[in-house]
Amino acid sequence: MSEVVPNAQHEFWRPPTLEQIDAPPAMVEACDDCGTEFMVGSRFCHVCGTARQAQASPLVAQRWMHHLAFLHVLEFQNVKQGLGLGTASLIAFMAGLGCLLAALFVGAIYSVQTFADFQAIQLWRLQWLVGAVASFVAGILLKSAGTQKK
Repeated sequence: MSEVVPNAQHEFWRPPTLEQIDAPPAMVEACDDCGTEFMVGSRFCHVCGTARQAQASPLVAQRWMHHLAFLHVLEFQNVKQGLGLGTASLIAFMAGLGCLLAALFVGAIYSVQTFADFQAIQLWRLQWLVGAVASFVAGILLKSAGTQKK
């Protein structure tokens, strides 16, 4: 009968029944600062006193993962299979692309003040382009060496 009436007096031998206020299930289980597990229903860490944070909802995490799903194309194995290259030839190909980008950005980074500056920038571009050609040739040779083994 005392369960039906909220403010009913309890007999002296029974403890009063209080509504259990549990921490919601979406609360983190361990403290971010000290790494201790939180006690059941606590809102603060019993070791360092840090407030218990709510976990990010799985829907938010799924939305972020949905926006970043296209990045699986950039994984090393997927690029390797997509281009049909071996590991060594793919590394040489990436080095060649890096050299090409460096040759493009040399002119954007340095400004030309005199004719000597212009010649220096063109020389740097030429060096980066020679590096790119060497990397691409190495990639081609490594690819052809890999196909002969099969």
